[in-house]
Amino acid sequence: MTTQINVASKTARAPRWVTFFGPITKFLLAKRVPLGYNGLLTVPGRNSGVPRTTPLAIIDVAGTWWVWSPWGDVNWVQNLRAAGRATVAVRGRREEVRAIELDPSQRVGFFRDVLRPVAHKMRFGPSFIRLVDGVDVDRPVEEAEGRCVFELRPL
Repeated sequence: MTTQINVASKTARAPRWVTFFGPITKFLLAKRVPLGYNGLLTVPGRNSGVPRTTPLAIIDVAGTWWVWSPWGDVNWVQNLRAAGRATVAVRGRREEVRAIELDPSQRVGFFRDVLRPVAHKMRFGPSFIRLVDGVDVDRPVEEAEGRCVFELRPL
């Protein structure tokens, strides 16, 4: 998967299939259908302040939550960065969180110490992440480059 950049605004864009399946995934998650690590992240829009809800993988390891963007600086990343807070909804549980963006060395640690072990515990996990997100979890230094990762802490 390659990152598409909107030249006018410099905002990265997810692949077309993500924007197609996003509303379907959002609907299913809102109805509390379990979809693996996926949950809903609601963030106020950086310009409008209107809540924007995005379905995405919410990695939970030992009670710590992370979200990451395989496609870089997309809209939900910019909104989360601007707001610094969000609401996470996973299987009917809602929680207000503070978002802390990881710096480049911390991102490498996330890919190496969090995402890689999670992927390897799942059947076909590394292959799935490589196919869907275009990320090789066994190359944390290279894959952390240009990707955004946030740690989510309860408010």
